[in-house]
Amino acid sequence: MGDDGRVTDDPTEHDAHPDTVAEPSASATADSPGKDAPVPVRRLSALLALAAVIFGLDLLTKILAVHYIDPGDPISVVGDTVTLTLVRNPGAAFSMATGMTWLLTLVAVAVVVGVVRIGRTLRSGWWALGLGLVLGGALGNLVDRIFRSPGPLQGHVVDFVSVGWWPVFNVADSAIVCGAILLVALTVFGIEPDGSRKTDSAGSRKEAHQ
Repeated sequence: MGDDGRVTDDPTEHDAHPDTVAEPSASATADSPGKDAPVPVRRLSALLALAAVIFGLDLLTKILAVHYIDPGDPISVVGDTVTLTLVRNPGAAFSMATGMTWLLTLVAVAVVVGVVRIGRTLRSGWWALGLGLVLGGALGNLVDRIFRSPGPLQGHVVDFVSVGWWPVFNVADSAIVCGAILLVALTVFGIEPDGSRKTDSAGSRKEAHQ
């Protein structure tokens, strides 16, 4: 207040720069996740959901095949070209590596663990699709190797679909092959699990140096 009784503005009561906007603190920024933060969780959920569907379908079809198909009497679907033929397979997909059942079981376990770990940071829907197919198929055949005869880690996988000259296979085999083909294609086209492209990142780095 001045000597004449009028109220005067005290310059100390105002900011030196009234137009300056206070920046959020580092801790506030760290505690406020971006809007894209939930994406990896959604991708992992989709991956696991697809894997569960593939696993359930594979398990159901194997139970039906064992119950209804006589190993010595294939069921014709399309003449002699497509038949349902029950086969106990000690090897990998499409009857490969028949003498290494225990090793294939350990490989399947490693695949399952690896897919789940990758899925935790996954942002690409296409990668989620491919990995979901591989995971579901790996789990389907892994259950056979653990729980079916002749014993744990030595169990024979149930195959029942025969198409022409192609080796007899099952739903899990089909899912693994389709998923693997998709993952190879994504890699060839430079699509990363986080949704980015190799060409885009290389171009960004090139522009940054210019």
